[in-house]
Formats: sequence, C-alpha cells, structure tokens
Amino acid sequence: MNLRNFFSKLFGIKVESKEELMKKFLIVGLGNIGDKYTNTRHNIGFKILDEVAEEHNTAFETEKLGDIARFRFKGRTFILLKPSTFMNLSGKSLKYWMDKEKISLENLLVITDDVNIDFGTIRLKAKGSAGGHNGLKDIETKLGHQKYARFRFGVGANYSKGRQVDFVLGEWSKEETSQLIERLPTSAKVITSFGTAGLANTMNTYNGK
Repeated sequence: MNLRNFFSKLFGIKVESKEELMKKFLIVGLGNIGDKYTNTRHNIGFKILDEVAEEHNTAFETEKLGDIARFRFKGRTFILLKPSTFMNLSGKSLKYWMDKEKISLENLLVITDDVNIDFGTIRLKAKGSAGGHNGLKDIETKLGHQKYARFRFGVGANYSKGRQVDFVLGEWSKEETSQLIERLPTSAKVITSFGTAGLANTMNTYNGK
C-alpha cells in the first residue's frame, strides 16, 4: 500500500495523486453578486459559467467566498467558481479555491468582460496586464504575477467619454441579448476545450470567433 492510500484509509479522506490533480481545472467567472448585477455586461463571467453548468447538468452551491459547481467531462474535473467577494476582490476567492483544490496555475482560466474587444468576440491569452480591469488587478495582486490564462469576452465600447463604468454596469441591449443566445454556447465550448485540448489549441480554434 502506498502512502497516498495509507493516509486515505487512516483518515477517511481522499488524497489525490499528481495525475488526478493535473486533470482538475478551476474556471473563474468574474462578476458582482446580487440581482441588480445579473444582466449587466460586467457579469458576463457569471453568465458564461451559468451556461456551462446548464449544459453539463450541474448546479451552483454557495460555499466559502463563492458559488461552486462541479462536473466531469472526458476524464477531466471542472470546478466553476463565481466569487462572492464582488469584482474588486475577485483574487481573494480565486486564491482560496486554487489553494483548497490544489489547482496548478496552468489549469486556471479566468473569464472577464473587455471593452476593448468588439461585442461577442472571444479572445484567450496565456498572460497579460489587467488592462484597467479591477477584477484582474486584484487577481494579479493576490497571485503576485500576470501569468495566468484569461478568456476575454468582448462587450464593445459603445459609450461616451467618462461613461465606461455606467456602460459595463449597465444591462445588455435587446440586440445584444438576442445575439448572446448564440454566443453563450460557443463560450461554453471554450471552457471544455481549455480542459481537454489545452490553451494553445483552444486559442487557435476560438480566438477572434
């Protein structure tokens, strides 16, 4: 009996092997909690995770620092996290769940809105600056670096000077809502592709779509 199995039997807890841990992914959708934020552009991270959860017949449960849903797909375990710390403290929740679930950095993906990308356009990057996004800024602070994968969903920049905050905290227009019906399933496929095909292949398949 190896040490992992010994401690599992002794303490009645599952000790995951390195191989098992490498097949576990943390997908963090950024947003703000509360009904008034549900349909805002800034909450696209939450909205995409809701789509993923629905497609894979799982549901979110409120746990420490966030709502969590889990599912397995093609031998991988996906943990979906919607932080309950509000956007500006997203890193606190992310870091807690990374440590708790022993998620490796390459198995972390953060979903966020981006005003510098046309509405509905997908862009994945392996690393990069926060670009003025407060949620990403806090994650960078908590992790101590910028080297984590992020999935940016374009919300466009249809706002006048000085009105960016109002725009991202505003609700989707009727036209945008209609187009999201098609964009959300595509975004959900990005998540499972990240876990099964890897970041590079997923970037090649979906960037700019």
